[in-house]
Amino acid sequence: MRSALIHYRLALLIGAAAVLAIAAAFVLQYAGGLQPCHLCILERWPYVAAAAIAFIGAAASKPRLALVLVAVAMATGTLLAAYHVGVEEGLFTLPASCIAGQEAQTIDDLRAQLMTAAPTCDQVKAVWLGLSLASWNALLALGLTLLALIGALKTS
Repeated sequence: MRSALIHYRLALLIGAAAVLAIAAAFVLQYAGGLQPCHLCILERWPYVAAAAIAFIGAAASKPRLALVLVAVAMATGTLLAAYHVGVEEGLFTLPASCIAGQEAQTIDDLRAQLMTAAPTCDQVKAVWLGLSLASWNALLALGLTLLALIGALKTS
């Protein structure tokens, strides 16, 4: 019984942390004017999945299963963020999806893209305490992955 309560609370905690991470990304984008690149957008989806899984799992009285699935989602997020850090550091080649302006069909389309083009994925948009936002994301995603795994394995 006690471990079920721990699983339930941990699922809610991780779900809340995922929602806060998504909210922070939107605040940086819309209030801070920090335009996300393609990888930044992709890195949001594991948090959406983790929050949904955690809250649904807690509500359905399946928090332990939810923690396992959250760990999978956040491990995916960790890998995406680590790849993004590698792209920023020049360790990996820039994916074609990260190059702005590749879908313009007309001069007007190209002009519109140039005026509102998202940054390329190899540009560090912001640094906080010496780490890029992609690095912070990798650390947060890894932390939530480990927390979910440890919580799922805890039986007493």
